[in-house]
Amino acid sequence: MPESPEEIHARVVAAVGENGRLSMPPVAEWETFPWELVDGEMRPKAVRAPLESEAPRHGTGGDDCGICEGTTRTVRIWEGAGFHVSRREEPDGFPLTLFLNANEHLDFPELSDEQAADFGRISVRLTRIVEGLPHVGRVHACRWGDGSEHMHAWFIARPARLPGILGSLAVEWAAILPPVDREVWLADCAAVAHKLANHEGTALA
Repeated sequence: MPESPEEIHARVVAAVGENGRLSMPPVAEWETFPWELVDGEMRPKAVRAPLESEAPRHGTGGDDCGICEGTTRTVRIWEGAGFHVSRREEPDGFPLTLFLNANEHLDFPELSDEQAADFGRISVRLTRIVEGLPHVGRVHACRWGDGSEHMHAWFIARPARLPGILGSLAVEWAAILPPVDREVWLADCAAVAHKLANHEGTALA
């Protein structure tokens, strides 16, 4: 069972004190981080001139694709005929962060209508299952297509009832909060995998 908001808050207080600040995650070092400090004020970065073409993504054309080759830092917890669900090797600060990936090397626009319907059905089931866990506020289902060409979607379970940890910036809080207990996290991953397998596919966790 995921931690309650009170348990998460107590874990933070134990790490940094009642009004302490957690460490800054490396997001500020990312090229895509949109703000910078200018004369003591946080301001948007200058918009740079366009590139000649889009930068290539990981695994373009199926070459050196980490998802296909199984070399990404993720572990499969469920597998169906066309898709699989994986987790990171280690937990972050949120109850769960899971990935729904195509088994074949396909990008979203390349899915057939049947595959798209399968993706939608599994996405809804996965969201229902994770949001059904205690202390999960919402599941954010996200797709960022700039890293890997291989189709993958994120399912990010944010904790319930923690003020300010909402919306699109909730993703940054997953990197800021101390990691959840690994055994609790593994048990929750296994619970999700087995509930998915009650509908179809095989639980691997």
